Amino acid sequence: MSRKRVAELALVAIAAVWGVTFVMVQDAVAELPVLTFLGIRFLAAALLVAPFAARRARALGRDGLRAGLVMGAFLTAGYVAQTFALQHTTASNVGFITGLVVVLTPLLGAVVLQIPVTRLAYVCAAVAAIGLALLSGVGGELRPLGDALALACAVCFAFHLLATDRGVNRHDVAALLLVQLTVCGVITMAAATTLGQLEVPSGVTVWSALIVTAVFASALAFFVQSFAQQATSPDRTALILASEPAFAGLFGWLLAGDRLTALGWVGAGLILCAIVAVDLLPRRKIGIRGRPAPP
Repeated sequence: MSRKRVAELALVAIAAVWGVTFVMVQDAVAELPVLTFLGIRFLAAALLVAPFAARRARALGRDGLRAGLVMGAFLTAGYVAQTFALQHTTASNVGFITGLVVVLTPLLGAVVLQIPVTRLAYVCAAVAAIGLALLSGVGGELRPLGDALALACAVCFAFHLLATDRGVNRHDVAALLLVQLTVCGVITMAAATTLGQLEVPSGVTVWSALIVTAVFASALAFFVQSFAQQATSPDRTALILASEPAFAGLFGWLLAGDRLTALGWVGAGLILCAIVAVDLLPRRKIGIRGRPAPP
């Protein structure tokens, strides 16, 4: 088997892991407070990455540290919104709506950074908006709070990708990842402590979710993606990772009993079409498209 094929299969595996984590995290935060879960998850991931990135992080300098802190702030806001969303809507909905980050990133880049995009990008955004309306309850069950939080997550992740686009051009990627994971872990753990929500994890459901998200979906995913991008093209990488919402829907159906209405399926399909179309657009590449630094 060629190196390229191995790399692409590894990327599919990472997309599948990211997809299944929606269900796992949803089950875990039913037993452990959200902020405690996130604090442990990201501090553990930071500890796993530290042996490979600590020396590089010390060499970042003031400008690099500032870039990592900004990226970490957006990443933290995104994961807090996403994880709370899982308490108020289905794992499938959160997966599909979070996938809108691929569509939102070029639009926000055009507005905030004046990065030119094609008209087709705006068409994709319109298609995604229609899909979001259908998925979120038009003609079916309304879940306004959870879906709104998932959308807020996608916006935060889009800003994170824009910040990443600037940061990785000037600073070491692994060092920035360590800073971001540390920021996420420290902020959420401090918030959990302040709000009196700090608890000791217990039970198979919680610990399995912590292990999968910290080890496989975060630390290992970063190294797999770094390896894969040396063997295959960025466009191919982005397209494969854009399958994450589809995996989220699949595992939501298999493991959590998620069921979409006919209109919901149409909405999910429109969102996926918009995501794939944006990944294929002949436009400027923005950071690691379709996904922030591995969660």
